Amino acid sequence: MAAEKQDPCYLFDLEGNLEDKVWDGPGGAMSMVQVPGTDGQFLSTSRFYSPNDSKDAKIVIVTPRGKGNWEIRTLVSLPHVHRFDLLSRDGDVFLIACTLKSGHDFKDDWTKPGKVYAAKLPWDLSGFNEESQLKMTVLRDNMQKNHGYCRIQEDGYEACLITSNEGVFRFVPPARGEERWEVKRLLAEPSSDAVLVDFDGDGRKELGVLAPFHGDQIFIYKERDGAYEKVYTYAQCAPFAHAVYGGDLCGTPAFVVGHRKGERNLIAISYDRDKGTYVSETIDRDCGPANVFHYVHNGKDVLVSANRETNQVAMYTLTR
Repeated sequence: MAAEKQDPCYLFDLEGNLEDKVWDGPGGAMSMVQVPGTDGQFLSTSRFYSPNDSKDAKIVIVTPRGKGNWEIRTLVSLPHVHRFDLLSRDGDVFLIACTLKSGHDFKDDWTKPGKVYAAKLPWDLSGFNEESQLKMTVLRDNMQKNHGYCRIQEDGYEACLITSNEGVFRFVPPARGEERWEVKRLLAEPSSDAVLVDFDGDGRKELGVLAPFHGDQIFIYKERDGAYEKVYTYAQCAPFAHAVYGGDLCGTPAFVVGHRKGERNLIAISYDRDKGTYVSETIDRDCGPANVFHYVHNGKDVLVSANRETNQVAMYTLTR
C-alpha cells in the first residue's frame, strides 16, 4: 500500500499484518502490479502527486533483496503517467501505460491530451535504469483526461478498458507473431472509469461507468444490437467518484465504487434477479476511497480500500 503524496510504501500480508516498509518516499503511487513469474518484484508509478504535479512521473521496478531491503530502479520516465498494467497473451507480457495529459502551461490546463503507450516487456528487467529505459510506442493519442483503467478477460487472454473524455475503449494486445493492438471504442460518452461485468447473468457483459472525469454519476450500460444503452443510474450524487472494482463479491457480480467528496461512501451495486432491477448497498460511510482492491482469502471476500480523504488503509471482510 503506497501513498499518493510523499509518504512511505508498506507491505502487508493477506490478513492485514504489516510485513515490511518498501520505501520512505518519494511516493506518488497510483498503480502497482507484480511482474508475472517473479517472487515479489513489482512495477509502480512514482511521483504522480496530482494532475497539476506529475511532470516528473515515471514507472519504477521494485525488487525485494531481503527484509527491509528493496531495490528501486527506473523502468521508464513517462510524464503524467497515471495508470498502467501488465497484460499477458500467448506467453508474452505487455506493458500498457496511460498518461492523464501530455503537459500543461498552467494549473488545471487540459489543452494537451493524454496518450496510451505500450511495449512488450522483457523477462529480464535487470538492465533497465535511469540511463537505460524501456522504449514505448504510442497506441492512441488525443485522449483528453485519460483517467480510467480496468483489466478484463477476453476469451482466455487479458485485455483492458481505458476511459477518457472521448469515451470507453477496449485495448487488446497482439496475439503471438503479430504486432498490432486491437483498439475499439465501446461507448462515446465522457467517462472517468469503467468495468465490464455480466451483472444480470444473461451471458453478456454490461459496462459499469463513472462519469464524467472525477464526476458524480454512476451508470450501467447494456449492449443491445451492437450498441450500449443506459439501463441504470445510481440515484444519489457521488461527487469525485474514483475507486472502482467490478467482479464477484460474495458470489454475486458487483460494481464497487468509492467517492472522495460529499458523503464519501464506499458502495456496492448488484443486480437483483428476483426484482429484475439493480440494487445498491453501502459498505462504509465517510471514508473517501481513492482506490479499492478485491481478493479472496480463506474462503472470504476482502476489499482493501485506500481511503485517501481520511488518511487510512481499510480492510473489509465481507460475507453474504
